[in-house]
Amino acid sequence: MTERAQRAQQPQQAATLVVKAASGFTGAWADGALQEGTGPVALGVAGDRILWVAPPEAVGSTACPVAPDAVVADYGEAFLMPGFHDAHLHFFHSALYASPLAEQFVGASEQDCVARLAPLAARRPAGSWLLAQGWREYLWDPPEVPTRASLDAAYPDQPVALYSGDAHTLWLNGCALERLGIAEDAEPPAGGSYDRDAEGRLTGVVREAAAMELMPRIVAGFGEDELLDAYRSFLGHLNAVGVTAVDDMALMAGPGLDFVRDDLFAKLEEAGQLTVRAHLFPTLLPGTTRLAELQGRLRGSLLRASGFKQFFDGVSSQHTAWLRDPYANPRFEGDRGRPTVAPEAMAELVAEATAAGQGVRIHAIGDEAIHRALDSYEAARKAEAPEGPHPVLAVEHLENFQPGDVERLARLDVVASVQPRHMTLDPGGPERDLGPDRVPLMWPFRSLIDAGATLAFGTDSPVTPVDPLKAVYTAVTRREADSGWPEGGWLPEQRITVAEALAAYTAGSARAAGRSHELGVLAPGMLADLVVLDRDVLGSPPEALLEAQVMATYVGGRKVYGLG
Repeated sequence: MTERAQRAQQPQQAATLVVKAASGFTGAWADGALQEGTGPVALGVAGDRILWVAPPEAVGSTACPVAPDAVVADYGEAFLMPGFHDAHLHFFHSALYASPLAEQFVGASEQDCVARLAPLAARRPAGSWLLAQGWREYLWDPPEVPTRASLDAAYPDQPVALYSGDAHTLWLNGCALERLGIAEDAEPPAGGSYDRDAEGRLTGVVREAAAMELMPRIVAGFGEDELLDAYRSFLGHLNAVGVTAVDDMALMAGPGLDFVRDDLFAKLEEAGQLTVRAHLFPTLLPGTTRLAELQGRLRGSLLRASGFKQFFDGVSSQHTAWLRDPYANPRFEGDRGRPTVAPEAMAELVAEATAAGQGVRIHAIGDEAIHRALDSYEAARKAEAPEGPHPVLAVEHLENFQPGDVERLARLDVVASVQPRHMTLDPGGPERDLGPDRVPLMWPFRSLIDAGATLAFGTDSPVTPVDPLKAVYTAVTRREADSGWPEGGWLPEQRITVAEALAAYTAGSARAAGRSHELGVLAPGMLADLVVLDRDVLGSPPEALLEAQVMATYVGGRKVYGLG
């Protein structure tokens, strides 16, 4: 008997919290089909668990007992569903760029980005780093890679570091290069690069592993109290948009560079200020003991270390995603990206982790990276004993597939951890970089579901905004939530239903975090992580997703956000 079934068969308690709504989505399956909606629904909670889910008229019956002093929250015409679970974000940088310590913007041009630094420069101490994130040169007019010259003109004596929107490239000024000790004759680390001009001088643009190694030194000047304030503020924002759980993914591949700050989370948990369930995924390295050490310390329901994360390639827009065939617009002969980890080494890392019963999640964007990641996972699955353990395996991002790999991913029981708003970040970019023949195999959500794969949704914040309703809208319509681009949807044959998208953002994400037994659906015995929306988003056109407001958010039966 499963743990969930055992809990459901325990002697019936009386609910101390009752939540009612006119409609809802439980995320439950029946007869092999996802249940689209509930009609009027009531839910009883005792402690941090759901006791019963029933029609409102059953509240107080023998099957749905209620304590005399229970809190009854009747939300009228609202919509009740499991809390949103962001399956892939980077908490440290999301909190940092949303705080007064830094800025976040795309900008209309290189000079516009420089101008947007002025408010940050005005509020930061003299000589401190000016740090911002979000620039995407392919969206500028003109779409040209920036250089240090524009930053040097405005800030000759203050270090400036602007992180790209895809979080893979740094744009530095001369003062920053000097402070970081990057001389004109410096050689980049393996897997990274320094851009140079026609005369061979550093332009200030630093890519991939070279940028990753610099970030810890850039942010080292921020104090613990400042960072805790940033974390608390970001937690409040997450709760306000209905997020009750997150997977904090290693941002960088090298030792000590993952920015998974268990120390900050632990302080918040100890103070009773952790208002989401945080699942930590540090970097997978040879012989690493960090995950086991974290798992030995973090044993609560709110804070856990759930598995490993590793990188296999970069991003398509910078031609660092690893492709089988060259890019459609190659920058040099044979331009098809490259792996950040040798395939043989990745296979060994995966084998070591899974043999220890640990889950693994691999960043793989290009079709060759995805294919080779599945090779590693296939070998790991073959090595599993029939009785287990069967660790959760996932691929992150999955932008374009080789034929047959969608079905292979499903057959291997690998979670497809995707971020719907990635597909609309760069209008025309897939066609420009990959060409028309490969575009139909990009972000194939419908094909993945039809093949039997589990989708887990997230935002990759700070790469895209953390609002889950906008991400669901993009998955359902294949359109950008803010601009509506493109009319009719991009690759509309890959649209999925609202119910399927909600399931990906709840039960699918719980699966990716290894907590399907207690998170992601509204059912007896499950953790009482709930969100209440002000309208029925299942029985309405997709535009209702953009109009809906979060009325209340509960984590373990505790109300962490509420209007009024």
